[in-house]
Amino acid sequence: MSTEAMDWAMELAPPMPSQLVATLSGLARHADKKGRNAYPSVARLAAYACKSERSVQRDLAELRKLGFIRYGDQSKANHLPEGKRPEVYDLAVERTVPNGRADKDEVTSASRVALASSRRRGGKKKPSSDDFSGPGTGDVDVTGDVDVTGDADVVDGVTSTSQEGRRPRHPNQLPEPTEEPKDSCAPPAHESESADSGLFNSPASGADATDGQQEDIDFAAFYAIYPRKVAKGNARKAFAAAVKRGVKSAALIAAAQAHRDHWARCRTETRFIPHPTTWLNGERYDDELPSAAADQQSGATGYQSWRNPEDQSAYYEEL
Repeated sequence: MSTEAMDWAMELAPPMPSQLVATLSGLARHADKKGRNAYPSVARLAAYACKSERSVQRDLAELRKLGFIRYGDQSKANHLPEGKRPEVYDLAVERTVPNGRADKDEVTSASRVALASSRRRGGKKKPSSDDFSGPGTGDVDVTGDVDVTGDADVVDGVTSTSQEGRRPRHPNQLPEPTEEPKDSCAPPAHESESADSGLFNSPASGADATDGQQEDIDFAAFYAIYPRKVAKGNARKAFAAAVKRGVKSAALIAAAQAHRDHWARCRTETRFIPHPTTWLNGERYDDELPSAAADQQSGATGYQSWRNPEDQSAYYEEL
């Protein structure tokens, strides 16, 4: 077991969807010090992650798509019986967060918040989970999974998500294959190098793919912070245009955070907050904002627009 590869998967790799961490860590456990030549079976990875084998196969496909792993030297598994050889993977250990995912820098924290928010059903924010404005530790709220109970009544060999667990097998239905299914996304070993050449083999194209993925993560963090969710596609184009003009993504995210806090302190109605596209195209991120003390004084003595009290909860959910 390589501690270097495990440290990368658990701490130094960029933020990722939480369901992929266990599968990536299982691969790292079998990689060498340089993060190469990991070939545990899908069944072993499923046991590590407490998932079904199909879920692990989906995780592997998603990890390849996001650029966290790539196909390695398939000959490393030639000593195993033919037909039972797992795929050999290399970890993209060159992709790191300088101080780890637990660091408190704005981009890393915002990325974690965006990934956590995207998993919530209905898109509504929990009142006490992702308050990015506070000085907290940066850890994503995971208390929602505490009350999960085990599948104590599941028959051995049948998972809670399988077809057989929901209804009986039809008499004419063919039995499930006994061999481990091949990943439908996996190319043959001799084609793996050419299939992934656009992402990993060419330094120029690899850099472009990484920049594009980072821009998507940065926009997701910006959009999660901005209090008015309107015309997301146009906002994405305006965000990319601002970055192309030379504005750093971290500066846009920090400015959106500052404006959100200002509007919250002044109790600005959502309908008076500009659309994110208008805010970006108008370069409102360069606006000078009053201090927090000035906002509080203005809120105490100045004019406050009327709001229906019944809309208070919805207003604060948007903020």
